[in-house]
Amino acid sequence: MTPILYAHPFSSYCQKALIALYENETPFEYRMLEDKDVMAEFETLWPIKRFPVLVDNGKTLLEATIIIEYLALARPGSFKPIPDDPQAAIEVRMLDRIFDNYISTPQQKVVFNAIRSEADRDPYGIAEARTMLERTYQWLDRHMDGREWAAGGSFSLADCAAAPALFYADWTHPIDPALTNLTAYRKRLLARPSFARAVDEARRFRHYFPLGAPDRD
Repeated sequence: MTPILYAHPFSSYCQKALIALYENETPFEYRMLEDKDVMAEFETLWPIKRFPVLVDNGKTLLEATIIIEYLALARPGSFKPIPDDPQAAIEVRMLDRIFDNYISTPQQKVVFNAIRSEADRDPYGIAEARTMLERTYQWLDRHMDGREWAAGGSFSLADCAAAPALFYADWTHPIDPALTNLTAYRKRLLARPSFARAVDEARRFRHYFPLGAPDRD
């Protein structure tokens, strides 16, 4: 049975899962969260209403990282998101958490703040989020020195997390061009066919970006 992915193409975490699916050329049914009936199905599966959600062989999988790890086990192929070597696997999983927690989370905090009414905005929290982004950019620039991909020579789960995280983070809090290692890494991610496909699928939704999507990427 073909797995079913409930997702929206403009969501960073949905793009994260889509990258893995496209890397592995895994057949799946894309249930896009635009249609009311699809949304009703999705809410029945996961009342918290956070996406993506994967349904496969009677299992409902939540969270992009878990979906990617599950697919590697249940539908293995040419793409190995987690290395076989346990030590290398630890680094991949650590970097996955860094991109989710210290790039995506503060980035989304800035975006969600922009959506709120003026009276409900949180200037102090946004300053903290931007500081977190800046510090993480600096760390990642050092980390990427001499590396092609986040965990070394192979594209992995960590890069699935990095691609949409850095894509939207640079729109939200621009990466200093002086951080040449990080800037070059972001460009490599954008050139990766799996992520380029996810980016193209989301182009028609760019007007939803509350900070104004830049005329690039």
